[in-house]
Amino acid sequence: MQAPTVPLRPVPGPRGLPWLGNLPAFGRDPLAFLTRMRDEYGDAVTWFLGPRRALFLSHPQHIAELLGARDRTFGLLEIGWSFKQIVGGSVMLSKGADWRRKRGLVQPAVRPRQVRAHARTMIDSALAAAARWRDGERIDVHGEMTTITQRIVLRALFGNDLGDRARALAVAMAVAEREIAAELRGVALFLPDWVRTPSRRRLLDAVAIIDAEMHRLISARQKRPEGTGGGTRVPDDDLLTRLLEARDEEGRPLTAKEVRDEAVTLWAAGHETTSTALTWTWYLLSRSPEARAGLDDELDRVLDGRPPTADDYERLPWARQIVKEALRVYPPAWVIPAVAEEGATLGGSAVAAGTTVWCSPWTTHRDPRWFPDPTAFRPERWGADAPDVIPDHAWFPFGGGPRGCLGARFAQVEAVLLLATLAQRFHLDVTPEEAPHKAGLLVQPAVRLIATLRARPRP
Repeated sequence: MQAPTVPLRPVPGPRGLPWLGNLPAFGRDPLAFLTRMRDEYGDAVTWFLGPRRALFLSHPQHIAELLGARDRTFGLLEIGWSFKQIVGGSVMLSKGADWRRKRGLVQPAVRPRQVRAHARTMIDSALAAAARWRDGERIDVHGEMTTITQRIVLRALFGNDLGDRARALAVAMAVAEREIAAELRGVALFLPDWVRTPSRRRLLDAVAIIDAEMHRLISARQKRPEGTGGGTRVPDDDLLTRLLEARDEEGRPLTAKEVRDEAVTLWAAGHETTSTALTWTWYLLSRSPEARAGLDDELDRVLDGRPPTADDYERLPWARQIVKEALRVYPPAWVIPAVAEEGATLGGSAVAAGTTVWCSPWTTHRDPRWFPDPTAFRPERWGADAPDVIPDHAWFPFGGGPRGCLGARFAQVEAVLLLATLAQRFHLDVTPEEAPHKAGLLVQPAVRLIATLRARPRP
């Protein structure tokens, strides 16, 4: 039975400043600001980000309507000059017919069958990391997870890990992500494109490094004999090959610039999101002895000492529930914006064209109406016999609707297989006991999380 429509009744939110609106409060701590709007004002709150009139949604039914209508009556919000320098005209920022064409070309490269083909790379990369680890050693959790996921995405994209060039690319991408996050929270968000602040100059230097390497990779792939690469076999299922070979309904390929944009977008989204999610997963497991014991039992029972395979993703329900709950408590992507167009409605009411409409996985995932004791880490929430009914779109770490994350399946399979491979061999005892968070481009720990490795006995 279809749930009754929840009426949209927007109320004015916190008072802002002239021209700046609520930008100062939002910039200081966006997660606290959005949570305050949800708690003090309700499910639909009007506010101002700079001069832009905005509407913040907290009810899952309104969020489902918004996400389902994107690219129809809710368009894409282009936030920030810096972000566009990285992803360019990729499917993430394309609109209308251009978006539909590019999505049709990119989507086959990340379908379940293709994700399955990369499972071996995921597991091998985790095994290589575990082989370096030693009982009693202390590691930087996010640094280790980033090393693993970067190796995976580079191999999945390009067929190899790029050797020494990988570090320069990683540094460049880290600089770009830092500058993008800074722009999203400050006045620079509204500066004209031609203004070159020190932050924007640093970003352009980083983008130049990324572009030079992408040009080299694409040119080499276009020139090589099919299926080979400098004497080394390049897998036919690497994503760069698939992007170059893709054709639309009229037989047109992606241009070199379009391939660059899609590859960089997949690379940026494909490693940092998963490494951040896994960092929070280890932190939560370290503070949850019962959940960790349940994972130990499942891994010993299902795997019996052997490494996992692609087939084990479906055989490890507790591991999947752990990842899903970690994505609930600490969703890496914390906000999703859109722009209302003519004819836009929510909850049966019209939304004025030009209104920026926002929803937040962070605040909805932590709403006590949908998740009792919302800050508690409880993987059992997602079990088949869980007593609480979770509304549709109360959990949406990958967005939803037609513009949902193309790499969602890849990220979930990757997180579960890495967790299973590493947790089979080690416990990670993470400090500090209470880790603050910060909202940049993603929600990440505000301090370094250091883990002491404890080797697990093999069954």
